[in-house]
Amino acid sequence: MAQELADIELAQLRLFAEVADLGSLTKAAVMLDTAQPAISRQISALEQQCGGRLFHRTGRGVALTELGQRILPRAKALLLEARQLQEDIRANATVPAGEVCIGILPSLSLPLIERLYTATRERYPGIHLRVLEGSTGQVDEWLVSGRIDIALLYRYGNATAKNETPLASVDTYLVGPPKGILNRATTVPFEKLHKLPLILPGAPNALRVLLDQLAKKKGITLTVAIEADSIPLQKQLSASSGCYTLLPVHAVAAEVDAGRLQAVQLVSPGIVRTIALGTTTQRPLTAACHEMTRLIQSTVNDIADHGIWRALRTTKASRATKS
Repeated sequence: MAQELADIELAQLRLFAEVADLGSLTKAAVMLDTAQPAISRQISALEQQCGGRLFHRTGRGVALTELGQRILPRAKALLLEARQLQEDIRANATVPAGEVCIGILPSLSLPLIERLYTATRERYPGIHLRVLEGSTGQVDEWLVSGRIDIALLYRYGNATAKNETPLASVDTYLVGPPKGILNRATTVPFEKLHKLPLILPGAPNALRVLLDQLAKKKGITLTVAIEADSIPLQKQLSASSGCYTLLPVHAVAAEVDAGRLQAVQLVSPGIVRTIALGTTTQRPLTAACHEMTRLIQSTVNDIADHGIWRALRTTKASRATKS
């Protein structure tokens, strides 16, 4: 048994931790771009080496067994120690290198990640980027647990935390079908949301909370026709179902240009999203992470210069609403 445990590879432990965090072999396969049978074989091999089942198979995915629950914290600690050792070794090099894991919202990944990857490849070829897309709640959880190094998400009002830096602000737009109430308007007042069929992220959600607060203040009723966390699904349904959603304009630029959607800025009050950069407090940031935070800020500023959003080069926070 001792020899079997000694033969366990870090790659197997990483896979075990990934499946445990996601609660699904299928999701892990998608996340890792690996065939599910290959993941199942690796997990089975690890279970054999550990002398017992690590997961219960359920209708919704997998759940840790008692043995899995005991092993997971120690596996994560070992993986963290191994990664830190790698980073300490690389820190002695003159050029930053190593993996940097970024958690990001889907609506931010399209304008940011391609530019960021290109800049990283040109300036820091030794840095390997790993990108995880998720909801605000997921990204927050990943950051707190140390699963990611850097988070890019939206905040509203003065909600940024100590380990977060506001980077830019972006307006919110009412998005709907080409023929509808928007009718090529330039702005739409908040009160027009009264009883309008809306497609919004599922609660709990910061945008939902803010919308409810503003609706109560305005004395109007919000009708959530469909709850959908997927940005592509929100856009698809807005184009075809007669419903509307609320998104930053960069998230629907291609569809608006193609005439599949209309997007009109929400005003009176408008809703301003702050793009915030957060860093994990679970471990010291590596040199590669520090360089990536600077590169992200530079990339956000470059995008702002093209008018997609407004850079907050000196402002520390933005207001959630404006009259």
